[in-house]
Amino acid sequence: MPEGDTVFQAARRLDEALAGRVVTRSDFRVPSIATVDLAGETVHSVGSRGKHLLMRIGDQVVHSHLKMEGEWHVHRPGERWRRPGFQARVVIEVPDAAAVGFDLGVLEIFPATEEHDRMAYLGPDLLGDDWNPAEAVRRLAAHPEAPVAVALGEQRNLAGLGNVYVNELCFLRGIRPTRPVGDVELVPLVDLASRVIRANRDRFSRTTTGDMRRGRQLWVYSRGGEPCRRCGTPIEHGRLGRNDLELRDTWWCPNCQR
Repeated sequence: MPEGDTVFQAARRLDEALAGRVVTRSDFRVPSIATVDLAGETVHSVGSRGKHLLMRIGDQVVHSHLKMEGEWHVHRPGERWRRPGFQARVVIEVPDAAAVGFDLGVLEIFPATEEHDRMAYLGPDLLGDDWNPAEAVRRLAAHPEAPVAVALGEQRNLAGLGNVYVNELCFLRGIRPTRPVGDVELVPLVDLASRVIRANRDRFSRTTTGDMRRGRQLWVYSRGGEPCRRCGTPIEHGRLGRNDLELRDTWWCPNCQR
């Protein structure tokens, strides 16, 4: 599941492969930008902002969002792609590497001068150099009636948490996902969110339990009906969202999260 740590890692891999190099070929396989040619432009950097990946090339920014199925791969010249070519949405080549974006949920290009304004709606970035926990708490507190799981996943409050982290954080703090934000101690919750996602930032596989063994890495996410790892009570499952169009699967232990 692509979340802030996944995008951070993808941006770091792309930056290592592309930054400082001149684009030799670009191929955008999206009708709205299919005619754009970035050949001859220098890749200045690749970074992330929450779940957004920003590739800064020349005076343009190639902005992508992985959504559910998206991935960025880096290949060496002549190396066979690990996914089918028809799933590729963009190819950026430099002399010794090719970056290929597959099944990207969002792919667009805009002037570099617009980056700040376009990303300004996002809350503090949990993995950003400018992470501001006090601002994240303030934004969450502005929605006292919202279920805490919904508020945590809202990127305008804090950027980078997806459904995996939202469910796991609620468990770790002993909070029922439906509990109103106004009834939650927000400072320790936000602090834990920062510590957990930063602990996973450099890991190949994400864990919130501290156990890296397959099938033991998460407390409640996607474990409906299975016994709680702490108390043995069957994990329950439901759906939460701001409205019927934004419902997300939610899991919790009815005993540990009271």
